Amino acid sequence: MNKNWKTIGLGVLGGLLPITALLLINTTSLKPSTGSTLFNEAPVRQVSYTGTATPTDFIQASENSINSVVHVTTKVVQTTFQRDLFQEFFYGPGAGGREFKQYGSGSGSGVIVSADGYIVTNNHVIDNASEIEVILNDNSKYSAKIVGTDPSTDIAVLKIEASNLSPIVLGNSDDVKVGEWVLAVGNPFNLTSTVTAGIISAKARNINLLSSRGQGDVVPIESFIQTDAAVNPGNSGGALVNTRGELVGINTAIASETGSYTGYSFAVPVNLVRKVMRDLIDYGIVQRGFLGVQIADITQEVKETNKLSDLKGVFVADVVDGGGAEKAGIKKGDVILKIGSVEVYSSAKLQEEVGKGRPGDKIPVTIRRKGGSEETIDVVLRNKEGEAKLVSKEEVKKNVSLGATFEELTAKDKKELKTEYGVKIKSITSGKLKSLGLTEGMVITKVNNEPIKSVEQLTEKLNKGNTGVLLEILTQSGRKEYIGFGI
Repeated sequence: MNKNWKTIGLGVLGGLLPITALLLINTTSLKPSTGSTLFNEAPVRQVSYTGTATPTDFIQASENSINSVVHVTTKVVQTTFQRDLFQEFFYGPGAGGREFKQYGSGSGSGVIVSADGYIVTNNHVIDNASEIEVILNDNSKYSAKIVGTDPSTDIAVLKIEASNLSPIVLGNSDDVKVGEWVLAVGNPFNLTSTVTAGIISAKARNINLLSSRGQGDVVPIESFIQTDAAVNPGNSGGALVNTRGELVGINTAIASETGSYTGYSFAVPVNLVRKVMRDLIDYGIVQRGFLGVQIADITQEVKETNKLSDLKGVFVADVVDGGGAEKAGIKKGDVILKIGSVEVYSSAKLQEEVGKGRPGDKIPVTIRRKGGSEETIDVVLRNKEGEAKLVSKEEVKKNVSLGATFEELTAKDKKELKTEYGVKIKSITSGKLKSLGLTEGMVITKVNNEPIKSVEQLTEKLNKGNTGVLLEILTQSGRKEYIGFGI
Protein backbone atom coordinates (compact mmCIF):
# COMPACT_ATOMS: atom_id res chain seq x y z
CA MET A 1 0.00 0.00 0.00
CA ASN A 2 1.34 3.47 -0.89
CA LYS A 3 3.06 4.86 2.19
CA ASN A 4 1.97 8.38 1.30
CA TRP A 5 -1.66 7.60 2.05
CA LYS A 6 -2.46 9.30 5.32
CA THR A 7 -5.87 7.80 5.55
CA ILE A 8 -7.94 5.10 4.00
CA GLY A 9 -10.77 7.45 2.97
CA LEU A 10 -13.55 5.91 4.79
CA GLY A 11 -14.90 8.18 2.08
CA VAL A 12 -17.66 5.75 2.55
CA LEU A 13 -19.11 7.09 -0.55
CA GLY A 14 -22.73 7.71 0.18
CA GLY A 15 -24.75 8.34 3.22
CA LEU A 16 -22.04 10.87 4.18
CA LEU A 17 -23.25 13.26 1.52
CA PRO A 18 -24.54 15.50 3.04
CA ILE A 19 -25.44 15.11 6.71
CA THR A 20 -27.20 18.43 7.03
CA ALA A 21 -28.81 20.29 9.85
CA LEU A 22 -27.84 19.27 13.34
CA LEU A 23 -26.96 15.74 12.41
CA LEU A 24 -25.77 18.14 9.61
CA ILE A 25 -23.84 -17.52 -3.22
CA ASN A 26 -23.43 -20.38 -4.78
CA THR A 27 -19.94 -20.88 -6.25
CA THR A 28 -17.84 -23.82 -7.41
CA SER A 29 -15.92 -23.74 -4.16
CA LEU A 30 -18.92 -24.47 -1.96
CA LYS A 31 -21.67 -27.02 -1.76
CA PRO A 32 -24.91 -25.16 -2.62
CA SER A 33 -26.83 -23.93 0.41
CA THR A 34 -30.32 -25.10 1.13
CA GLY A 35 -33.24 -22.70 1.38
CA SER A 36 -35.55 -21.05 -1.11
CA THR A 37 -35.25 -17.62 -2.65
CA LEU A 38 -38.24 -15.28 -2.62
CA PHE A 39 -37.55 -13.68 -5.98
CA ASN A 40 -36.16 -14.60 -9.38
CA GLU A 41 -32.86 -12.80 -9.67
CA ALA A 42 -31.21 -12.18 -13.00
CA PRO A 43 -29.26 -15.27 -14.10
CA VAL A 44 -25.57 -15.72 -13.40
CA ARG A 45 -23.70 -15.61 -16.66
CA GLN A 46 -20.59 -17.77 -16.72
CA VAL A 47 -17.63 -15.97 -18.24
CA SER A 48 -14.98 -17.80 -20.23
CA TYR A 49 -11.61 -16.16 -20.78
CA THR A 50 -9.65 -17.22 -23.84
CA GLY A 51 -6.81 -14.76 -23.58
CA THR A 52 -8.28 -12.49 -26.23
CA ALA A 53 -8.44 -8.85 -25.17
CA THR A 54 -11.96 -7.50 -24.65
CA PRO A 55 -12.75 -4.53 -26.91
CA THR A 56 -12.78 -1.27 -24.93
CA ASP A 57 -16.20 -0.14 -26.17
CA PHE A 58 -18.26 0.59 -23.08
CA ILE A 59 -21.50 1.60 -24.80
CA GLN A 60 -23.18 -1.81 -24.44
CA ALA A 61 -22.04 -2.20 -20.84
CA SER A 62 -23.41 1.24 -19.98
CA GLU A 63 -26.75 0.56 -21.69
CA ASN A 64 -27.03 -2.84 -19.97
CA SER A 65 -26.50 -1.41 -16.48
CA ILE A 66 -27.55 2.23 -16.25
CA ASN A 67 -31.27 1.49 -15.95
CA SER A 68 -30.55 -0.96 -13.15
CA VAL A 69 -28.78 1.60 -10.95
CA VAL A 70 -30.88 3.86 -8.74
CA HIS A 71 -30.39 6.98 -6.66
CA VAL A 72 -30.99 6.43 -2.92
CA THR A 73 -31.80 9.45 -0.75
CA THR A 74 -32.36 9.35 2.99
CA LYS A 75 -33.83 11.53 5.69
CA VAL A 76 -32.49 11.23 9.21
CA VAL A 77 -34.76 12.29 12.04
CA GLN A 78 -33.46 12.02 15.59
CA THR A 79 -36.26 12.28 18.15
CA THR A 80 -35.80 13.20 21.79
CA PHE A 81 -38.58 13.24 24.37
CA GLN A 82 -38.75 15.79 27.15
CA ARG A 83 -40.79 14.55 30.07
CA ASP A 84 -43.37 16.62 31.93
CA LEU A 85 -43.15 15.34 35.49
CA PHE A 86 -46.13 17.38 36.65
CA GLN A 87 -48.44 15.89 34.00
CA GLU A 88 -47.04 12.38 34.59
CA PHE A 89 -47.86 12.68 38.30
CA PHE A 90 -51.56 13.03 37.46
CA TYR A 91 -51.93 11.17 34.17
CA GLY A 92 -49.20 8.53 34.06
CA PRO A 93 -45.88 7.95 32.21
CA GLY A 94 -45.42 9.89 29.00
CA ALA A 95 -48.29 12.29 29.63
CA GLY A 96 -47.70 15.91 28.67
CA GLY A 97 -44.23 15.25 27.28
CA ARG A 98 -42.85 17.03 24.23
CA GLU A 99 -40.95 15.58 21.29
CA PHE A 100 -38.03 17.43 19.72
CA LYS A 101 -36.80 16.43 16.28
CA GLN A 102 -33.45 17.02 14.59
CA TYR A 103 -33.17 16.51 10.84
CA GLY A 104 -30.46 15.40 8.45
CA SER A 105 -30.17 13.88 4.99
CA GLY A 106 -27.88 11.75 2.84
CA SER A 107 -27.62 10.10 -0.55
CA GLY A 108 -26.03 7.17 -2.34
CA SER A 109 -26.75 4.57 -4.98
CA GLY A 110 -28.35 1.16 -5.26
CA VAL A 111 -28.70 -1.69 -7.75
CA ILE A 112 -31.96 -3.35 -8.81
CA VAL A 113 -31.63 -7.13 -8.47
CA SER A 114 -35.20 -8.23 -9.18
CA ALA A 115 -38.03 -7.03 -11.41
CA ASP A 116 -40.37 -6.78 -8.41
CA GLY A 117 -38.38 -4.21 -6.49
CA TYR A 118 -35.51 -5.67 -4.46
CA ILE A 119 -32.51 -3.33 -4.39
CA VAL A 120 -29.00 -3.87 -3.02
CA THR A 121 -27.03 -0.97 -1.56
CA ASN A 122 -24.47 -0.32 1.19
CA ASN A 123 -25.48 -0.51 4.82
CA HIS A 124 -23.79 2.83 5.54
CA VAL A 125 -25.94 4.55 2.89
CA ILE A 126 -29.15 3.88 4.83
CA ASP A 127 -27.73 3.65 8.36
CA ASN A 128 -29.84 5.69 10.82
CA ALA A 129 -32.31 6.61 8.06
CA SER A 130 -35.87 7.38 9.10
CA GLU A 131 -37.11 7.65 5.52
CA ILE A 132 -35.64 6.21 2.33
CA GLU A 133 -36.55 7.24 -1.20
CA VAL A 134 -35.41 5.50 -4.39
CA ILE A 135 -35.26 7.39 -7.69
CA LEU A 136 -35.07 5.28 -10.85
CA ASN A 137 -33.18 6.27 -13.99
CA ASP A 138 -36.46 7.50 -15.53
CA ASN A 139 -36.88 9.86 -12.52
CA SER A 140 -39.81 7.94 -11.00
CA LYS A 141 -39.71 7.94 -7.20
CA TYR A 142 -40.61 5.26 -4.65
CA SER A 143 -40.59 4.99 -0.89
CA ALA A 144 -38.34 2.12 0.21
CA LYS A 145 -38.35 -0.20 3.22
CA ILE A 146 -35.34 -1.94 4.71
CA VAL A 147 -35.51 -5.71 4.19
CA GLY A 148 -32.31 -6.40 6.10
CA THR A 149 -28.77 -5.20 6.70
CA ASP A 150 -25.36 -6.80 7.21
CA PRO A 151 -22.73 -4.53 8.81
CA SER A 152 -20.16 -7.32 8.45
CA THR A 153 -20.08 -6.81 4.67
CA ASP A 154 -21.65 -3.31 4.54
CA ILE A 155 -24.52 -4.66 2.44
CA ALA A 156 -28.23 -3.83 2.80
CA VAL A 157 -31.34 -4.84 0.87
CA LEU A 158 -34.26 -2.46 0.22
CA LYS A 159 -37.71 -3.11 -1.24
CA ILE A 160 -39.91 -0.81 -3.28
CA GLU A 161 -43.45 -1.57 -4.42
CA ALA A 162 -42.89 -1.71 -8.18
CA SER A 163 -42.95 -4.21 -11.02
CA ASN A 164 -41.37 -4.73 -14.43
CA LEU A 165 -38.12 -3.14 -13.32
CA SER A 166 -34.76 -3.74 -15.05
CA PRO A 167 -32.68 -6.03 -12.81
CA ILE A 168 -28.98 -6.15 -13.49
CA VAL A 169 -27.38 -9.42 -14.61
CA LEU A 170 -25.18 -10.87 -11.87
CA GLY A 171 -21.72 -11.80 -13.06
CA ASN A 172 -19.07 -13.94 -11.37
CA SER A 173 -16.53 -12.00 -9.30
CA ASP A 174 -14.29 -15.06 -9.03
CA ASP A 175 -13.69 -14.78 -12.76
CA VAL A 176 -12.63 -11.14 -12.94
CA LYS A 177 -8.95 -10.60 -13.64
CA VAL A 178 -6.52 -7.93 -12.53
CA GLY A 179 -6.17 -5.57 -15.48
CA GLU A 180 -9.71 -6.20 -16.75
CA TRP A 181 -11.79 -3.16 -17.74
CA VAL A 182 -14.71 -2.29 -15.46
CA LEU A 183 -17.25 0.52 -15.14
CA ALA A 184 -18.54 2.22 -12.00
CA VAL A 185 -22.18 3.28 -12.31
CA GLY A 186 -23.77 5.50 -9.68
CA ASN A 187 -24.74 8.97 -8.50
CA PRO A 188 -21.65 10.85 -7.24
CA PHE A 189 -22.32 14.30 -5.78
CA ASN A 190 -26.03 13.82 -6.66
CA LEU A 191 -25.12 13.65 -10.36
CA THR A 192 -27.46 10.85 -11.41
CA SER A 193 -26.61 8.09 -13.88
CA THR A 194 -22.85 8.67 -13.99
CA VAL A 195 -20.56 6.10 -15.64
CA THR A 196 -16.78 6.00 -15.17
CA ALA A 197 -14.21 3.49 -16.45
CA GLY A 198 -11.10 1.88 -15.04
CA ILE A 199 -9.45 -1.48 -14.50
CA ILE A 200 -9.35 -4.08 -11.77
CA SER A 201 -6.27 -3.05 -9.76
CA ALA A 202 -6.29 -5.89 -7.22
CA LYS A 203 -8.54 -8.49 -5.58
CA ALA A 204 -9.13 -9.63 -1.98
CA ARG A 205 -8.09 -6.32 -0.44
CA ASN A 206 -8.53 -5.83 3.31
CA ILE A 207 -8.38 -2.12 4.20
CA ASN A 208 -9.71 -2.42 7.78
CA LEU A 209 -12.68 -0.28 6.86
CA LEU A 210 -15.44 -2.24 8.57
CA SER A 211 -13.49 -3.24 11.66
CA SER A 212 -12.61 0.42 12.31
CA ARG A 213 -16.29 1.22 12.78
CA GLY A 214 -16.37 -1.07 15.79
CA GLN A 215 -20.04 -2.07 15.81
CA GLY A 216 -20.47 -4.34 18.80
CA ASP A 217 -19.91 -7.99 17.98
CA VAL A 218 -19.74 -7.47 14.20
CA VAL A 219 -17.19 -9.77 12.55
CA PRO A 220 -16.05 -7.84 9.44
CA ILE A 221 -15.55 -9.67 6.15
CA GLU A 222 -13.34 -7.59 3.88
CA SER A 223 -12.18 -8.95 0.55
CA PHE A 224 -12.67 -5.95 -1.69
CA ILE A 225 -12.14 -5.65 -5.42
CA GLN A 226 -9.84 -2.66 -5.91
CA THR A 227 -10.30 -0.52 -9.02
CA ASP A 228 -9.16 2.83 -10.40
CA ALA A 229 -12.55 3.70 -11.92
CA ALA A 230 -13.45 7.15 -10.59
CA VAL A 231 -15.71 6.78 -7.57
CA ASN A 232 -16.84 9.60 -5.27
CA PRO A 233 -19.24 10.31 -2.40
CA GLY A 234 -22.67 9.25 -3.66
CA ASN A 235 -21.33 6.23 -5.56
CA SER A 236 -21.74 4.02 -2.48
CA GLY A 237 -24.07 1.13 -3.18
CA GLY A 238 -23.71 1.54 -6.93
CA ALA A 239 -22.61 -1.01 -9.49
CA LEU A 240 -19.18 -2.13 -10.58
CA VAL A 241 -19.76 -3.90 -13.90
CA ASN A 242 -17.66 -5.66 -16.50
CA THR A 243 -17.67 -4.82 -20.21
CA ARG A 244 -20.83 -6.86 -20.73
CA GLY A 245 -22.71 -4.85 -18.12
CA GLU A 246 -22.75 -7.72 -15.60
CA LEU A 247 -22.50 -6.81 -11.93
CA VAL A 248 -19.19 -7.85 -10.39
CA GLY A 249 -19.21 -5.70 -7.26
CA ILE A 250 -20.98 -3.11 -5.13
CA ASN A 251 -18.92 0.10 -4.83
CA THR A 252 -18.28 0.80 -1.18
CA ALA A 253 -15.24 2.93 -0.30
CA ILE A 254 -12.39 5.07 -1.58
CA ALA A 255 -8.80 5.58 -0.44
CA SER A 256 -8.38 9.32 -0.14
CA GLU A 257 -6.82 12.10 1.91
CA THR A 258 -9.58 14.50 0.92
CA GLY A 259 -12.74 12.37 0.93
CA SER A 260 -12.91 12.51 -2.87
CA TYR A 261 -11.51 10.22 -5.54
CA THR A 262 -7.70 10.11 -5.78
CA GLY A 263 -7.17 6.91 -7.70
CA TYR A 264 -8.32 3.92 -5.66
CA SER A 265 -11.77 2.59 -4.84
CA PHE A 266 -13.12 -0.64 -3.42
CA ALA A 267 -16.14 -2.85 -4.10
CA VAL A 268 -17.70 -5.85 -2.34
CA PRO A 269 -17.44 -8.82 -4.76
CA VAL A 270 -20.80 -9.87 -6.20
CA ASN A 271 -20.45 -13.54 -5.23
CA LEU A 272 -20.41 -12.47 -1.58
CA VAL A 273 -23.18 -9.92 -2.18
CA ARG A 274 -25.36 -12.63 -3.77
CA LYS A 275 -25.20 -14.82 -0.70
CA VAL A 276 -25.86 -11.95 1.74
CA MET A 277 -28.84 -10.59 -0.20
CA ARG A 278 -30.43 -14.03 -0.50
CA ASP A 279 -30.17 -14.52 3.26
CA LEU A 280 -31.62 -11.09 4.00
CA ILE A 281 -34.54 -11.63 1.64
CA ASP A 282 -35.24 -15.20 2.72
CA TYR A 283 -34.73 -14.76 6.48
CA GLY A 284 -34.23 -11.07 7.36
CA ILE A 285 -30.80 -11.90 8.79
CA VAL A 286 -27.56 -13.30 7.41
CA GLN A 287 -27.10 -17.01 8.07
CA ARG A 288 -23.34 -16.82 8.50
CA GLY A 289 -21.18 -19.92 8.72
CA PHE A 290 -17.81 -19.97 10.49
CA LEU A 291 -14.87 -22.29 9.99
CA GLY A 292 -13.82 -22.06 13.64
CA VAL A 293 -10.20 -20.98 13.28
CA GLN A 294 -8.01 -18.02 14.14
CA ILE A 295 -5.92 -17.22 11.09
CA ALA A 296 -2.98 -15.10 9.98
CA ASP A 297 -1.39 -14.16 6.69
CA ILE A 298 1.89 -15.96 6.09
CA THR A 299 4.64 -13.34 6.17
CA GLN A 300 8.34 -14.09 6.04
CA GLU A 301 8.42 -13.83 9.82
CA VAL A 302 5.51 -16.27 10.26
CA LYS A 303 7.18 -18.64 7.78
CA GLU A 304 10.49 -18.65 9.63
CA THR A 305 8.98 -18.78 13.13
CA ASN A 306 6.80 -21.79 12.29
CA LYS A 307 9.31 -23.45 9.94
CA LEU A 308 6.92 -23.41 6.97
CA SER A 309 8.11 -24.54 3.55
CA ASP A 310 6.80 -21.49 1.65
CA LEU A 311 4.54 -18.45 1.85
CA LYS A 312 1.48 -20.09 0.30
CA GLY A 313 -1.88 -20.30 2.05
CA VAL A 314 -3.18 -19.01 5.38
CA PHE A 315 -1.71 -19.99 8.75
CA VAL A 316 -3.95 -21.50 11.43
CA ALA A 317 -2.90 -19.70 14.61
CA ASP A 318 -5.50 -21.50 16.72
CA VAL A 319 -8.75 -23.48 16.49
CA VAL A 320 -12.00 -22.78 18.32
CA ASP A 321 -13.04 -25.44 20.80
CA GLY A 322 -16.04 -27.32 19.43
CA GLY A 323 -15.89 -25.50 16.09
CA GLY A 324 -16.21 -27.09 12.68
CA ALA A 325 -12.46 -27.03 12.04
CA GLU A 326 -11.61 -28.80 15.29
CA LYS A 327 -14.27 -31.45 14.73
CA ALA A 328 -12.91 -32.07 11.23
CA GLY A 329 -9.33 -32.47 12.49
CA ILE A 330 -7.72 -29.14 11.59
CA LYS A 331 -5.00 -28.29 14.10
CA LYS A 332 -3.07 -25.27 15.26
CA GLY A 333 -0.05 -24.84 13.01
CA ASP A 334 -1.73 -26.21 9.88
CA VAL A 335 -1.80 -24.15 6.70
CA ILE A 336 -5.05 -23.77 4.72
CA LEU A 337 -4.28 -23.86 1.00
CA LYS A 338 -7.71 -24.09 -0.63
CA ILE A 339 -11.41 -23.70 0.12
CA GLY A 340 -13.03 -26.01 -2.40
CA SER A 341 -11.11 -25.49 -5.63
CA VAL A 342 -10.16 -21.88 -4.83
CA GLU A 343 -6.65 -21.13 -3.63
CA VAL A 344 -6.62 -18.87 -0.56
CA TYR A 345 -3.56 -16.66 -0.61
CA SER A 346 -4.62 -14.31 2.18
CA SER A 347 -6.87 -14.14 5.23
CA ALA A 348 -9.20 -11.83 3.29
CA LYS A 349 -9.64 -14.36 0.49
CA LEU A 350 -10.30 -17.17 2.97
CA GLN A 351 -12.94 -15.06 4.76
CA GLU A 352 -14.59 -14.26 1.43
CA GLU A 353 -14.86 -17.93 0.44
CA VAL A 354 -16.12 -19.09 3.83
CA GLY A 355 -18.48 -16.09 3.93
CA LYS A 356 -20.37 -17.52 0.94
CA GLY A 357 -21.53 -20.47 3.03
CA ARG A 358 -24.29 -21.03 5.55
CA PRO A 359 -24.31 -23.06 8.79
CA GLY A 360 -24.60 -26.71 7.89
CA ASP A 361 -22.76 -26.37 4.57
CA LYS A 362 -19.99 -28.94 4.15
CA ILE A 363 -16.95 -27.47 2.42
CA PRO A 364 -13.74 -29.21 1.33
CA VAL A 365 -10.65 -27.62 2.87
CA THR A 366 -7.16 -28.45 1.61
CA ILE A 367 -4.52 -28.15 4.32
CA ARG A 368 -0.81 -28.75 4.73
CA ARG A 369 0.24 -30.33 7.99
CA LYS A 370 3.32 -29.37 9.97
CA GLY A 371 5.16 -32.32 8.51
CA GLY A 372 4.50 -31.12 4.96
CA SER A 373 1.81 -33.61 3.93
CA GLU A 374 -1.30 -32.28 2.21
CA GLU A 375 -4.85 -33.53 2.60
CA THR A 376 -8.38 -32.40 1.85
CA ILE A 377 -10.99 -32.74 4.57
CA ASP A 378 -14.65 -31.76 4.78
CA VAL A 379 -15.58 -29.11 7.35
CA VAL A 380 -19.15 -28.39 8.40
CA LEU A 381 -19.69 -24.67 8.94
CA ARG A 382 -21.32 -23.56 12.18
CA ASN A 383 -22.88 -20.31 13.35
CA LYS A 384 -21.62 -18.15 16.22
CA GLU A 385 -23.56 -20.27 18.69
CA GLY A 386 -21.84 -23.41 17.40
CA GLU A 387 -24.96 -24.76 15.68
CA ALA A 388 -24.74 -26.43 12.26
CA LYS A 389 -28.28 -25.51 11.26
CA LEU A 390 -30.17 -22.55 9.86
CA VAL A 391 -32.32 -20.32 12.02
CA SER A 392 -35.95 -20.65 10.89
CA LYS A 393 -38.02 -17.69 9.71
CA GLU A 394 -40.34 -18.22 12.67
CA GLU A 395 -37.47 -18.07 15.14
CA VAL A 396 -36.08 -14.94 13.49
CA LYS A 397 -39.47 -13.26 13.70
CA LYS A 398 -39.70 -14.04 17.41
CA ASN A 399 -36.32 -12.50 18.19
CA VAL A 400 -35.87 -9.71 15.64
CA SER A 401 -37.84 -6.54 15.02
CA LEU A 402 -37.17 -3.13 13.43
CA GLY A 403 -33.48 -3.92 12.92
CA ALA A 404 -32.76 -5.13 16.46
CA THR A 405 -32.36 -8.45 18.24
CA PHE A 406 -33.27 -8.89 21.89
CA GLU A 407 -32.52 -11.05 24.91
CA GLU A 408 -34.12 -11.68 28.27
CA LEU A 409 -32.82 -9.86 31.34
CA THR A 410 -30.78 -11.89 33.79
CA ALA A 411 -31.37 -11.75 37.52
CA LYS A 412 -28.22 -9.65 37.78
CA ASP A 413 -29.50 -7.20 35.16
CA LYS A 414 -32.79 -6.77 37.02
CA LYS A 415 -31.00 -6.16 40.31
CA GLU A 416 -28.60 -3.60 38.88
CA LEU A 417 -31.33 -1.73 36.98
CA LYS A 418 -33.86 -2.10 39.82
CA THR A 419 -36.58 -3.47 37.57
CA GLU A 420 -38.71 -6.62 37.61
CA TYR A 421 -39.31 -6.72 33.87
CA GLY A 422 -37.90 -5.61 30.54
CA VAL A 423 -36.01 -6.92 27.51
CA LYS A 424 -32.46 -5.93 26.54
CA ILE A 425 -31.35 -4.89 23.04
CA LYS A 426 -28.73 -7.51 22.14
CA SER A 427 -27.71 -6.07 18.77
CA ILE A 428 -28.98 -3.31 16.52
CA THR A 429 -28.49 -2.51 12.85
CA SER A 430 -30.03 -0.05 10.43
CA GLY A 431 -33.74 0.25 11.07
CA LYS A 432 -36.42 2.15 12.94
CA LEU A 433 -35.07 1.64 16.45
CA LYS A 434 -31.54 2.70 15.57
CA SER A 435 -32.85 5.78 13.77
CA LEU A 436 -34.60 6.74 17.02
CA GLY A 437 -31.31 6.66 18.90
CA LEU A 438 -31.62 3.30 20.67
CA THR A 439 -28.36 1.40 21.19
CA GLU A 440 -27.14 -2.01 22.31
CA GLY A 441 -27.58 -2.61 26.02
CA MET A 442 -30.66 -0.43 26.45
CA VAL A 443 -33.64 -2.12 28.08
CA ILE A 444 -37.22 -1.74 26.83
CA THR A 445 -39.42 -1.99 29.91
CA LYS A 446 -42.84 -0.97 28.55
CA VAL A 447 -44.70 -0.60 25.26
CA ASN A 448 -47.69 1.75 25.47
CA ASN A 449 -47.45 1.51 29.28
CA GLU A 450 -47.70 -2.31 29.24
CA PRO A 451 -44.80 -4.06 31.03
CA ILE A 452 -42.66 -6.21 28.73
CA LYS A 453 -41.72 -9.56 30.24
CA SER A 454 -40.42 -11.56 27.24
CA VAL A 455 -38.71 -11.12 23.89
CA GLU A 456 -41.62 -12.71 22.07
CA GLN A 457 -44.09 -10.31 23.68
CA LEU A 458 -41.99 -7.33 22.57
CA THR A 459 -41.41 -8.44 18.98
CA GLU A 460 -45.09 -9.32 18.56
CA LYS A 461 -46.06 -5.76 19.50
CA LEU A 462 -43.36 -4.12 17.38
CA ASN A 463 -44.09 -6.30 14.34
CA LYS A 464 -47.80 -5.49 14.30
CA GLY A 465 -47.32 -2.23 12.39
CA ASN A 466 -49.86 0.48 11.55
CA THR A 467 -49.94 1.83 15.07
CA GLY A 468 -48.37 4.42 17.34
CA VAL A 469 -45.87 3.22 19.92
CA LEU A 470 -44.58 4.72 23.15
CA LEU A 471 -41.51 2.95 24.52
CA GLU A 472 -40.32 3.22 28.09
CA ILE A 473 -36.63 2.40 28.16
CA LEU A 474 -33.80 2.19 30.66
CA THR A 475 -30.37 3.32 29.53
CA GLN A 476 -27.30 1.39 30.64
CA SER A 477 -26.84 3.94 33.43
CA GLY A 478 -30.36 3.20 34.68
CA ARG A 479 -31.95 6.45 33.48
CA LYS A 480 -35.59 6.15 32.39
CA GLU A 481 -36.58 7.66 29.01
CA TYR A 482 -39.61 7.68 26.72
CA ILE A 483 -39.61 7.48 22.93
CA GLY A 484 -42.73 7.73 20.77
CA PHE A 485 -43.00 6.82 17.09
CA GLY A 486 -45.30 5.39 14.45
CA ILE A 487 -44.75 2.00 12.78
